[in-house]
Amino acid sequence: METPVYLFTGFLEAGKTSFIAETMRDPNFNDGKRKYLIITCEEGEEEYDPTDLGENVSFASFDDEQKITPDRLSAMQKRAGADIVVMEYNGMWMLDRFYNALPENWMVYQEILVVDATTAVSYNANMRSLMVDKLTSCEMVVFNRVAPETDKLALHKIVRGVSRKANICYEDTEGEIEFDQFEDPLPFDIEAPVIEINDIDFAIFYRDMTEDFAKYNGKKVRFKGIVALDPSLGKDSFAIGRHIMTCCADDIAYRGVVAKGMGSLKLSTRDWVIVEGELGEEYSKLYRGRGPVLKVTKIERSSRPDEEVATFY
Repeated sequence: METPVYLFTGFLEAGKTSFIAETMRDPNFNDGKRKYLIITCEEGEEEYDPTDLGENVSFASFDDEQKITPDRLSAMQKRAGADIVVMEYNGMWMLDRFYNALPENWMVYQEILVVDATTAVSYNANMRSLMVDKLTSCEMVVFNRVAPETDKLALHKIVRGVSRKANICYEDTEGEIEFDQFEDPLPFDIEAPVIEINDIDFAIFYRDMTEDFAKYNGKKVRFKGIVALDPSLGKDSFAIGRHIMTCCADDIAYRGVVAKGMGSLKLSTRDWVIVEGELGEEYSKLYRGRGPVLKVTKIERSSRPDEEVATFY
């Protein structure tokens, strides 16, 4: 039987405990019948009041990320007899630790990042890799302690610098919630006969395409990329993409799509080319499933771009 997991992330004193306690008091979430297990991973100023949340809510904790294992998580659930798990994760721990330790029958239903609006900008500047780690997979970002003078656009840009799919909301000190209304126009015309991707916009294009491929399916695109040959792709096929940096040099990784059609060119790995073609979706061994495939109609050799590593800034 599948166990739903609700994962709450954020830094110490961001307001995770208060947010979770409020969620647990909501009868639409906690019906009073099913059993819940709240697992905490740090001690903040706020503490849970068991009498306030109900007899159907149990608690467990981790004080060391190395102790998070499938066996321990399963044992905690078994002792509590929990139907649903609520995880309050330590913001200083990387999320891979938790996801890699998920028991087979646990499924993360929702991941929410809770952020203190008064410290968000400085945390993003000084602990960017940790912020990116939490922003990458979350479905919602809740900025709390929002004041009238808070620069919401700056907060919006922190999220959109990593994720275009996460919902954003702003909660003021009175508990009133406002959902994000800022528009995020793409830096290229997706309705053009051929979508021209400038060198500086490749990272945004790639992320948007992979997050919402339906709007690119059947579209013609043109961009500059670096070739990567792979025998598994077959004759006349290759990967075309760029090295992308999300937050720092440590996370630079090659990201590309399968391309079919080299024309008369004899390509080698690390060649720079400009390709034009139509995007579709097909099975590929490179993806181990279905994924975007570019049917090349034009290809030409090119010089390296001024900045070889693509970024979101």
